[in-house]
Amino acid sequence: MNFQFEHIEWLPLLALIPALLFIFFWALQRKKYIAKKIGNPVLVKELSRSYSPSNFIAKFVFLLLAMSAILLAFLNLRKPGSSANIKRAGVDVVIALDLSKSMLADDIKPNRLEKARQFLYRLMDELSDDRIGLVFFAGHAYLQMPLTTDHSAARIYIQNASPDAVPTQGTVVAEALQRANDAFNSKERKFKSIILITDGEDHDQQAQALGASLAENGVMVNTIGIGSAEGAPIMDPATNSYKKDLQGQTVISKLNETLLQQLSASTKGVYVRLDDVADAVSKVRAQLDTIEKSPLEDAAFKEYNTYYYYFVAIALLLLILELLWPERKWHIA
Repeated sequence: MNFQFEHIEWLPLLALIPALLFIFFWALQRKKYIAKKIGNPVLVKELSRSYSPSNFIAKFVFLLLAMSAILLAFLNLRKPGSSANIKRAGVDVVIALDLSKSMLADDIKPNRLEKARQFLYRLMDELSDDRIGLVFFAGHAYLQMPLTTDHSAARIYIQNASPDAVPTQGTVVAEALQRANDAFNSKERKFKSIILITDGEDHDQQAQALGASLAENGVMVNTIGIGSAEGAPIMDPATNSYKKDLQGQTVISKLNETLLQQLSASTKGVYVRLDDVADAVSKVRAQLDTIEKSPLEDAAFKEYNTYYYYFVAIALLLLILELLWPERKWHIA
């Protein structure tokens, strides 16, 4: 029949079933303990004359079955149905995200890195037909995820991104651009874009020189600047204090817009200062729309027949029965 569960992440909830069994047996033992504590067997028999052990067990069985049905509804039992192929066209986008400690500065609320996450989540909603890759960088750059249409994996990587993920601190924009370029198909000279998200605190001329090379290879670099001209001190989570230079002065991290503007201009991209997330996403999406789309392989789209609503109905019925079912003995007139 090829039945399967869609949301296996809910499987740990099955541990609630033995937990309910434990509570049930604890309740039985508790009743016995209270009966023994009263002491007088005649009094106990009189007090429990209307109590029905079978009805008490029935109420528990209803509750246990209802809980099981709810869990099955969460898991969403389903069976493959019809399938079809769909054609898509898109571009390859490699996101280069700065994870240096300066991204923890809070001149942009709640901080630069969190603002970058908000931007990327919104942007990925607009890139449903595009392949996405990830490069994380600070003192060195690393290909975190190769190009893929699995946007859910990208979201997980971005959610967990932090300066701790990049052991060497610094801001090597040139190396990040090179790693991003290496992720593309070198034979293609179109369909490609890098989205660089940083405060731009790298003043190395290599990044500007690399921009010209990327343009020759058909790579559009869109740059997103995060930070302010006034800047802000950098909080070090390890010491819970502001970072200081060799002279003991508090380091102020400022946005370097010049480098980012030059990079985007040299590759026919767009520079956006990230103040308003929606506006930044709109501008980058519009710029990406100017790139010729590459036809992707046919993607199989499969429909499923789901059965969760049956289990919801069963659970509701069982819960109603549990509420209406008496714990006392039935009295037949």
